[in-house]
Amino acid sequence: MKVFSVIGISKSGKTTTIEKIIQELVQRNYSVGTVKEIHYHDFKMDIDGTNTDRHKKAGSTLVTARGAYETDILFQKKLNINEILDFYSQDYVILEGVRDTCVPTIVAAHDIQGIDERMNETTFAISGVISSSISEYKGIPAINALTHIEKLVDFIEENVFDRLPDMKDECCKKCGHTCRELSSLILKGEAKREDCVLDEPKVILKVNGKEITMVPFVQNILKNSVDAVVKELDSCSKNGVIELCIKK
Repeated sequence: MKVFSVIGISKSGKTTTIEKIIQELVQRNYSVGTVKEIHYHDFKMDIDGTNTDRHKKAGSTLVTARGAYETDILFQKKLNINEILDFYSQDYVILEGVRDTCVPTIVAAHDIQGIDERMNETTFAISGVISSSISEYKGIPAINALTHIEKLVDFIEENVFDRLPDMKDECCKKCGHTCRELSSLILKGEAKREDCVLDEPKVILKVNGKEITMVPFVQNILKNSVDAVVKELDSCSKNGVIELCIKK
């Protein structure tokens, strides 16, 4: 799954850019999902006094509303981006307004100041209103989604890579970089997506069929613990694959 974010202030052309990208990706037979960051502090989907709101206030920690044409699952907390993306399986997922992640980023802006305020090491393209008057800025191409959507999506296909684990900086760095640093290096052509050591884990943990990403330190704890038990079993060979299933 490939994930990228489009960031920019209101009226910068951010949502229009995303709409055009979605349409072009779908035209190219990709499946697309989106995540919209709402910056309004008091935002909530549910309305006070509805049946689902009453469920929540009574103590339900997960509420689902199923209608004729959509199903809404309401968590009573803010999920982090990794937790949200675990629900997705599309070819591309586009994040709107999300900045707390290591994914490649497109900046939509009105002017140069707007670019400077939001550009970071993961920015690989510029679009939105400003892209009608410039073709690049500080070496980063500016591509207008309204007039050159094919070119913009070509660039996305060339540069956006499979989602990195986005581990906390203090947890991994086994490749020598944080996930954000590795993302930046990949975009510059100075590293490869395969440089992430978590792509080929020595220990695989699945919970309810879902594979859990673990840093090497945690993998080693599990491996050493299970190895110690298996070594005491006379019927087990020293080489091979160990599988352990725990049912609650």
